[in-house]
Amino acid sequence: MSNWEEVGPERFFVITRGRDRQHAVTDFDLVTLVVARSRPEPTMQPEHAAILRICGSPLSVAEISAYLSLPNSLVIVLLSELLGTHKIEARAPIPAAALPDLSLLEAVIHGLQRL
Repeated sequence: MSNWEEVGPERFFVITRGRDRQHAVTDFDLVTLVVARSRPEPTMQPEHAAILRICGSPLSVAEISAYLSLPNSLVIVLLSELLGTHKIEARAPIPAAALPDLSLLEAVIHGLQRL
């Protein structure tokens, strides 16, 4: 695919069939992880098929956008359509583990020092 900045907005209108991010089924952000639940079908539009091909293992929305050389907003619309037809799964990334309370750590250290 060519660099999206060199292409007019008409191409994006055609790819999304006139839908925009406001019509998205769910809120995706750049770190939402996406994994394919099905294989591409011959009748799918090429961008949907490409997403399913590259999402055999979880990828973030930002990674999908980079691999397809498409803007994030357009990829979000495409992902929303795939999610609506149950072709993909999407979830927020696993949050970083919360650190235990400092007072608990101090109590453990003091307990170990007494041994």
